[in-house]
Amino acid sequence: MATWKLTIEYDGSRYSGWQAQLNAPKTVQGELTKAAEDFFRGDVQIQGAGRTDAGVHALGQVASLRTTVKHPPQPAELIRGLNDRLPADIVVVEIEIAPARFHPRHDAIGRSYVYHIATRKTAFSKRYVWWIKEPLDTAVMQRAVRLLVGRHDFICFRAQDAARPDESTVVVVESATIEIEDDMIVFRIEASHFLWRMVRRIVGVLVRLGKGEIQESDFAQLIEAKCDRRLDVAGWTAPSSGLFLEKVRYR
Repeated sequence: MATWKLTIEYDGSRYSGWQAQLNAPKTVQGELTKAAEDFFRGDVQIQGAGRTDAGVHALGQVASLRTTVKHPPQPAELIRGLNDRLPADIVVVEIEIAPARFHPRHDAIGRSYVYHIATRKTAFSKRYVWWIKEPLDTAVMQRAVRLLVGRHDFICFRAQDAARPDESTVVVVESATIEIEDDMIVFRIEASHFLWRMVRRIVGVLVRLGKGEIQESDFAQLIEAKCDRRLDVAGWTAPSSGLFLEKVRYR
């Protein structure tokens, strides 16, 4: 059994997320599995570091590829073979030989996501941003993101319909920033792990704050795990188009 560590980038616009599912016609994991099985002419096992949602993109998704093969190909040969078989919107950017026990999700010590908010209509990057027509108070948004850093219970930002019973809602956020780049507001967050739709819901609340529809005290209340029906976090979930899994960190 040979094992490789793959770093992958993809445009998630056409896919029902990363994870292969019986009722999902196209997933990134499914396309990668199909390409690898064609290359090796046999069964393969592929696991990812994170289950990106439908429409979410990746700059640095990490996956393990395992298969039984007499003469394991070198990474350069494997990367060419997979990319020749993958659609244009999925690219394997790096391959390393990995230990047999490597697990892309369990071995990860941190992940970072980036979200792009456009402040003007854009002709070329519509699929990769969330365009907000109304003016946003970026100063108040920048103050709010500082509250995210540290150990917090993010139960108010969890998607109840996708929550695992054994999943802890306590997340350690290493860093969270908002930067202004021309007509783009770039939100970046790095943490030990993330709950399902957590980042998109944080962005949705930040936008409401930037519009002046809620107060900084409301944002702080949610970070303190004091959920409130008045603060409709689920209904404010940001679109998947602006979200990118940026990087997965390992020791």
